[in-house]
Amino acid sequence: MNKANQIESIRWLATASMTGLIVLGLAWELWLAPIRPGGSLLALKVLPLCLPLAGILKNRMYTYRWISLMVWIYFTEGAVRAWSDKAPGNYLGMIEVALCLVLFVACSLHVRVRLKKPAIAVMAQEPL
Repeated sequence: MNKANQIESIRWLATASMTGLIVLGLAWELWLAPIRPGGSLLALKVLPLCLPLAGILKNRMYTYRWISLMVWIYFTEGAVRAWSDKAPGNYLGMIEVALCLVLFVACSLHVRVRLKKPAIAVMAQEPL
């Protein structure tokens, strides 16, 4: 698989996991297991995830870097709620943790693949 195909597949993995986090956050707080009956303002927690979606779709390296740091906030929330909430909230927390891990791995792989130098260029730079 060439570098362009790797970047494209990783980009779609990151986009899918981020979209999954947005949909899960909205559904969780509005319908599936809201803190208050009828939904809560905690659904606004997905707004920070909507901002970098354009950067992910445009393959901006900077966006992948800071998303890999921001995702740990959502990971922590999912872990706490998976541990402390009752069903179905704890299952939703586990899904959030899994989506966060997928997003982190996708962002890390994207940065790694984009910064990796071709083997020919590395061999040309090494002194004999």
